[in-house]
Amino acid sequence: MPLNLAGGSALFSAMLCVAVSLLFLSLAGAEDPYKFFNWNITYGDIYPLGVRQQGILINGQFPGPDIHSVTNDNLIINVFNNLNESFLLSWNGIQNRRNSFEDGVYGTTCPIPPGKNFTYILQVKDQIGSYYYFPSLAFHKAAGGFGGIRILSRPRIPVPFPDPAGDYTVLIGDWYKSNYTALKAILDRGKKLPFPDGILINGRGPGGVSFNVEQGKTYRLRISNVGLQNSLNFRIQGHKMKLVEVEGTHTLQVTYSSLDVHVGQSYSVLVTADQPAQDYYIVVSSRFTSTILTTTGILRYSNSAGKVSGPPPGGPTIQIDWSLNQARSIRTNLTASGPRPNPQGSYHYGLINTTKTIRLQSSAGQVNGKQRYAVNSVSFVPADTPLKLADYFKLGVFRVGSISSVPTGGGIYLDTSVMGVDYRAFIEIVFENPEDIIQSWHLSGYSFWVVGMDGGQWTPASRNQYNLRDAVARCTTQVYPKSWTAIYVALDNVGMWNLRSEFWARQYLGQQLYLRVYTDSTSLRDEYPIPKNALLCGKAAGRHTRPL
Repeated sequence: MPLNLAGGSALFSAMLCVAVSLLFLSLAGAEDPYKFFNWNITYGDIYPLGVRQQGILINGQFPGPDIHSVTNDNLIINVFNNLNESFLLSWNGIQNRRNSFEDGVYGTTCPIPPGKNFTYILQVKDQIGSYYYFPSLAFHKAAGGFGGIRILSRPRIPVPFPDPAGDYTVLIGDWYKSNYTALKAILDRGKKLPFPDGILINGRGPGGVSFNVEQGKTYRLRISNVGLQNSLNFRIQGHKMKLVEVEGTHTLQVTYSSLDVHVGQSYSVLVTADQPAQDYYIVVSSRFTSTILTTTGILRYSNSAGKVSGPPPGGPTIQIDWSLNQARSIRTNLTASGPRPNPQGSYHYGLINTTKTIRLQSSAGQVNGKQRYAVNSVSFVPADTPLKLADYFKLGVFRVGSISSVPTGGGIYLDTSVMGVDYRAFIEIVFENPEDIIQSWHLSGYSFWVVGMDGGQWTPASRNQYNLRDAVARCTTQVYPKSWTAIYVALDNVGMWNLRSEFWARQYLGQQLYLRVYTDSTSLRDEYPIPKNALLCGKAAGRHTRPL
């Protein structure tokens, strides 16, 4: 695609910076393949629920294009912001090892100004699996700008199932008929959002999407919940689903008739077209809601003898125990390879002593008459400069330790919450949910082991029920109402990493923080220097990234 931005000298400078960065990476020993993407971000009319809305398109597409990659690929993604406001993309589940500058959230990366471009330089180092990208600023996620990411295993790395006949991205999520600007205005006034209007599958409303299959063949569906708040149940009329991968971990291959996908999560299932040749409903419905939202798609056999028949199959609605038991059944396949040839079970996380326990409790309340959400009583407010840049240039715009590592029990207050943790520590994080809604939490830069979850209050005795052998490793976990979830994390990735609620209005109104994984080492083995082409804003404006 030709690069047609005005201001050729600026574009040349940007491309030169990227070239220098790539040269740096090659000198550092990165000999893995490069894949290049040019993405134009624009507004465009969309009609997913039959009403015209202002969507955010990537190269004219809603949802955006899939990213297909292989373990260790370098992804060079040149993003042109043709909106009338700043824009950023983030990469849900991509670890950006040693390079949190590229994470694409406001705590790490300066927004791309209107009419400007920025080139992300990502490497999917030692990763496989199913993920997605999304716009991280200004409630843009409610307008589109999201798409699937798949990372295939390298050719000689064994995969614990035969190659499927087809591989489909399935992006599901709740949706509003209102423009994102109206939703953002509600939140900015300190009010709560109304209940969503519907559910989309790959950007389409009821009956708007179909997946073609041939009888007797097996297909992989990569299902990601890219919505704004609701857990969703996914099922296919008359067909079973075999779970094979969760956010980069090959799982025990358990068969399910329906699957709960909590907001922000990704799952891969295998579906065999083993039924009589006709059309079958794909059903997605909301979980744990008093009003049940439902949408349908179609699984269409190539030799189909007829349209879908009968009502769409029902699924679980408000049952928590059903979902909790399913979550506990999702475990790591210890003998399968991950991104490397060695078995996933060769890292015995359960034999490592934790060096620190962090307890994070969610809360909701009013501050100065406006709705806010908090973690350990702190409701996050962004600084005027991305925290990673402020840290790099020593600008002093935040304070490490501005949030307690245990619940304080006090009222909600505003601060730029940054928690300091040590590089190479092995820690336990307990998410405590005293509220009567389900929560979903994501940690950028990491995959963690979900060692336990249960109802009631967490206590040290809760560790007696932890799974210390084959817990699933992932980057987004649910916490059931009035329940807790415990994770283990090996802090092997230096940087400033966002720990956030995936309930997007809560994230927007303060339910997030940053983990500063710190070392005083300046070795490239521990962290890359600031990208040469990094945008500089706030108090970092006018600084220099690093000399040629």
